[in-house]
Amino acid sequence: MQRVVVDPEVPRDVADLFRRNGPLLYRLRTKRPPRDGDAPRVPGVLTGIFGGTVALAAFGLFLVGAPFAESVVLLTALSGFYLFILGMVYLARKPSPADSVERLLYAHAHHWQGRFLILEDFDYDARHLLGRVQRAIDHILRSRVNAMGMLDSVRNSVMLPAEEWEIARLLTKLSALRARHRHLARGGRSPEVAAAMAPLERALAASEAAVLARVEALERYAGHVSDAERALLSQGQIDALRAHLPEYEQLVAETGAARFSGPEIGHLSDDADMLRRALRESVRSAHEAFRHLDG
Repeated sequence: MQRVVVDPEVPRDVADLFRRNGPLLYRLRTKRPPRDGDAPRVPGVLTGIFGGTVALAAFGLFLVGAPFAESVVLLTALSGFYLFILGMVYLARKPSPADSVERLLYAHAHHWQGRFLILEDFDYDARHLLGRVQRAIDHILRSRVNAMGMLDSVRNSVMLPAEEWEIARLLTKLSALRARHRHLARGGRSPEVAAAMAPLERALAASEAAVLARVEALERYAGHVSDAERALLSQGQIDALRAHLPEYEQLVAETGAARFSGPEIGHLSDDADMLRRALRESVRSAHEAFRHLDG
């Protein structure tokens, strides 16, 4: 599932809050925002009812001539019962942690309005492309070759989120224009309207192709990173085999099978050298793809 896309200039803690609460951000757009005045208060209606009840009880006790001590006990019991009810009502209305998150999220969303994009900002086609972008970026940033510094990990951590934001921003514009275009074309077109809309459709198609080219460039970069990952893994496995090569050579010598060992075991060294070259080539290709992506 696609995550919320956040402008890299938004502070990291706020960006992480947005990414964790995509559905809640959407709900905040579609309902009345939380306000400080929504905090729970002592229910005034209950206070009024209690005051009236105590007054009536006191007046009734006065009329029947009840002893003072019994009157005090009864009125104290009424007060205790009221406080119990009031406490239960307060606990029921006390803000939950989710309410606090919603209030904080709304404050940040209002402050950083226009600097984050949620799933509902994209149409179906745009969501599909955004998913491809995010999968490619995640694969690159989580790769071993990136963690080991074989790629430009520092630039990756800066440039790739910026590329995600820029592509996402363009996709939201395309989504809005496509929706408007479909609305204008609804109900049929006369030849004159079709002729007038043709240049706009060509411009829209050219823009879609340009965004798609950026997505594919990002995926090519991720593909080269995958090649380097496979070469790195294979090289590690071959190096582990080579570490045990003396044991195999000794066994072959002891069993008198030396005439079979030379060419076969010698391939390990050739394979290791080939994988090192493949790894260097994969990393070089990744760097070239990065430079192409970087413009």
